[in-house]
Amino acid sequence: MSVQKKKTQRRHIHGVFLLNKPLHLSSNAALQKVRWLFRAEKAGHTGALDPLATGLLPICLGEATKFSHYLLDSVKRYETTVKLGIATTTGDVEGDILQQRPVPELTQEKIEKVLDLFRGDTQQVPPMYSALKKHGKPLYELARQGIEIEREARPITISDLTLVAFTEDSLTLDVTCSKGTYIRVLGEDIGEALGCGGHLSALHRVGTGHFDLIPEYTIEFLESLTEHEREALLLPAFAPVEHFTRVQVPEGREKYFCNGLESNIDHAEESQVLVFDGELCLGLAEITDKKRLVPKRVLNLHKS
Repeated sequence: MSVQKKKTQRRHIHGVFLLNKPLHLSSNAALQKVRWLFRAEKAGHTGALDPLATGLLPICLGEATKFSHYLLDSVKRYETTVKLGIATTTGDVEGDILQQRPVPELTQEKIEKVLDLFRGDTQQVPPMYSALKKHGKPLYELARQGIEIEREARPITISDLTLVAFTEDSLTLDVTCSKGTYIRVLGEDIGEALGCGGHLSALHRVGTGHFDLIPEYTIEFLESLTEHEREALLLPAFAPVEHFTRVQVPEGREKYFCNGLESNIDHAEESQVLVFDGELCLGLAEITDKKRLVPKRVLNLHKS
């Protein structure tokens, strides 16, 4: 007699969990594992990490997914190690070796001079091994077929590029960068500028927007907790935009706001604001120059 597996009962649960993603696990696999542990009906992550990258992967559950794109578009911070003298097909340790060259004698002065070329606003050509699409196909699929197509350089910003340490054939860097920056390409380009090529041997994300990595928030740690203990770790659903200005909904207009209707508001600024009814966040809104409160993202937190 076959035994039927009991179907997981999904829950309306809302909030953000700051996962420390492990090595060799894809971002989607990590997302699904966290979703399963919370039994969440709905979940999404906020910017993929390669399987060979580790670190901060904010997971949005339930109504928090309405704000996930604010983290997708946010500044990221990484700690990375560039192995010099060896170029690979993928720009990291997963690829096949393309070329090996001797590494010149390194000094802090020489390295800083090269790093300065990449600081601030610059242009970067996306790698073939990426999820960017051409005619509906991800570039990495074309790359695996040995097909290389021309890619246009895109503007990026490296707001901080700090040399943490170096050896005779490696650099350890702390990088703060804009959305769309490929650290693999940055590592390759720095290697080329030093005259020897290079690839990433480690990549660890330590910051996304205003969130910092909490090292102990691993999948294994989540698995060791009770459901109630897991819920206590969740940040509020509005956490991705918690730094926005807060206003109170006009008196008597709570239900109107929740139904997506505009209201008059005595507020001078034209800006995006978080709207509260006492301590309860109702959602995100825009205040127009005509002092109208226009709902943009309404939270539906009444289900639990």
